[in-house]
Amino acid sequence: MKSEQNGMDRRVFLQSAGMLGAAWATGSRVWGAEGTIKGDDINVALLGAGAQGQVLLNSCLRIPNIRFKAVCDIWESYSLKRVSRLLQKYKHEVNSYVDFEEMLAAEKDLDAVIIATPDFWHARHSIACLKAGLNVYCEKEMSNNLEDAAEMVRTARSTGKLLQIGHQRRSNPRYLYCYEKLIKENSLLGRITTVNGQWNRAAGPDLGWPEKYTIDGPTLSKYGFDSMEQFRNWRWYKGLGGGPMVDLGSHQIDIYNWFLQGRPKTVMASGGTDYYDRATHQWYDTVMAIYEYETAAGPVRATYQTLTTNSCNGYFENFLGDKGTLSISESASRGSVYPEPAAESWAKLVEAGVLKAPTESQPAETDEAALLDVRETLAPPAYEIPVVMEKKYHQPHLENFFDAVRGKATLNCDGEIGYETAVTVLKVNQAVEAACRLKFEKDEFDV
Repeated sequence: MKSEQNGMDRRVFLQSAGMLGAAWATGSRVWGAEGTIKGDDINVALLGAGAQGQVLLNSCLRIPNIRFKAVCDIWESYSLKRVSRLLQKYKHEVNSYVDFEEMLAAEKDLDAVIIATPDFWHARHSIACLKAGLNVYCEKEMSNNLEDAAEMVRTARSTGKLLQIGHQRRSNPRYLYCYEKLIKENSLLGRITTVNGQWNRAAGPDLGWPEKYTIDGPTLSKYGFDSMEQFRNWRWYKGLGGGPMVDLGSHQIDIYNWFLQGRPKTVMASGGTDYYDRATHQWYDTVMAIYEYETAAGPVRATYQTLTTNSCNGYFENFLGDKGTLSISESASRGSVYPEPAAESWAKLVEAGVLKAPTESQPAETDEAALLDVRETLAPPAYEIPVVMEKKYHQPHLENFFDAVRGKATLNCDGEIGYETAVTVLKVNQAVEAACRLKFEKDEFDV
């Protein structure tokens, strides 16, 4: 789509925005990494072939010059077999493994691995793969505990390999555009004072499985699960997952840190298992949190909630400043900016193609309108973001990772960034348990 005013190709901007990090790369971070390769072809293994692994795989199949060589998953009769057959259908000659150590011992021509196993395995898998000489794309959360997450960062540093954490919004062209063009370059929101966001999901039953595909007890136990029920619903169990605050909130709280270019000072939270059976849902099904940030422009208060009992309004992030509001979501249904009375005219930004003009003109003020109750206000016009995301949600982030492996980009979400987000998010569950405001120490975010 081209702007009628200046003919600027928005997709050209998106491509350049996705590579913004490359211009800021330090030589040692990309070219000094042993894992960078000379050609375009990258040999990849998928470690974790469950639901999330298959989501990532579907994106990878749309990316040229990616060759899957191995797949590893403990659900041999179901996920492993299903994904192996799919890859063979797409002409990827893959070897299948149940045990990741066996895979690493046997596969000697791998360049990278995509890790989509349960959270409590992330650190062990990532560290082993980094030490084996592989570049790692690891789904968030890095780990359920900060000690293991920090060790992931230290291992990436010591091995010189790349570690990308799966906060995929960091490579989403719409988010890149909003931060670089609207917030950083044009200060469209003015001074940001407040942030709010949510991820609400409808209530639903726990995941089941076909009886004939039940994993045997010794295999489940070997890999940290007490039962098939726990294996299928590990996200709800303490020690295995981190609950909805980690699964869902982590993506959005990461954007808070990014767009504010700051770290929170405090957090308080309320939550509980208010709906589901606490025996199987050990983590909270409802959480509401309040962060206090100190940014270069001044204090910011940020609220966040995640519900798993009602899907009202879905998921989004709102950034509120004294001159405007940005409402954004990974979903294409949200992506608008709303001016405040103090904002200067945005007509020039529309003319330059930075914003799309409101589709509906606002009604002119009349005598009748002037007689409205003072408590009533007209809704501000919605200026749309002139950027369309036409790829799968995870695809740009994977492309960024593979380009970094080739030495053509720098990572958009390396281990250090992922660690900062882990610190920010994991403390919410602690705040719920403590039932009081918790402070972040300045050095708490650094490895």
